[in-house]
Amino acid sequence: MPLKGLKLGFIGGGAMAGALLAGLAGSGAVAARDLYVSDISKERLEMLRSSLNINILDDNRELVRQADVIVLAVKPGSVLPVLREVAGDLKPGQTIISIAAGVSLKSLETAAGEGAAVVRVMPNTPALVGEGASAVCPGTKAGREDTDRTLAIFNAVGRAVEIPESMMDAVTGLSGSGPAYMFIILEALADAGVRMGLPRNVATLLAGQTMLGAAKMLLESGQHPGQLKDMVTTPGGTTIEGIYALEINGLRGALMEAVQAATERSRELSGGIK
Repeated sequence: MPLKGLKLGFIGGGAMAGALLAGLAGSGAVAARDLYVSDISKERLEMLRSSLNINILDDNRELVRQADVIVLAVKPGSVLPVLREVAGDLKPGQTIISIAAGVSLKSLETAAGEGAAVVRVMPNTPALVGEGASAVCPGTKAGREDTDRTLAIFNAVGRAVEIPESMMDAVTGLSGSGPAYMFIILEALADAGVRMGLPRNVATLLAGQTMLGAAKMLLESGQHPGQLKDMVTTPGGTTIEGIYALEINGLRGALMEAVQAATERSRELSGGIK
């Protein structure tokens, strides 16, 4: 077990940190007594302590001195100043993980100091319900152990994959922004159901469960999505009529352009955080 016997500290106790802490404690990957969090909000810290029975601190440097793995879960504009603040307390063997969008490994490694093992991660919001999709990118000083630790943390709240940093903007455009695309599709499907006479609550439930079920079939079967689509599509039937309507209205192209636009915007933004 990559995390067995390790102490994990989170600088920042917001929604994503809370989801990760709950996932780690709930899965048994890390004992609650080995989880630490610091935050500027005393109310948030007390809530995390009471709900998860973890350790809370109001000093980032003290947290770094206690932890084997440090997760930087603050806003992108704050991550480098916070990392510079604690750099003098970092020790060999520690893993530093950043979930800040747009902050490069080079910037993180410079702020952390020479020799720091830094890993960059792009999670997404479904991690809040244990179904996140996360991309993990190790820095130049991060070893296999650091990467495995990071993968274990994010697999506790969904699924995680390892990628090179050159792919991080594309990940942001696909899985980082992707939940918003899915919510728009879900809303449209539910609206269509209402238009066809279904009650709103029934249409919303059916749309959501249909998307969930389709995604689960894809991930568990290992089949190409085109194969799964063909399983539902009989000659001259209802499904092919619906697919034809999607094709002539450009759904496939619109989604591809959405991922491209978000990827390009991620590249623009990543150049602005120093």
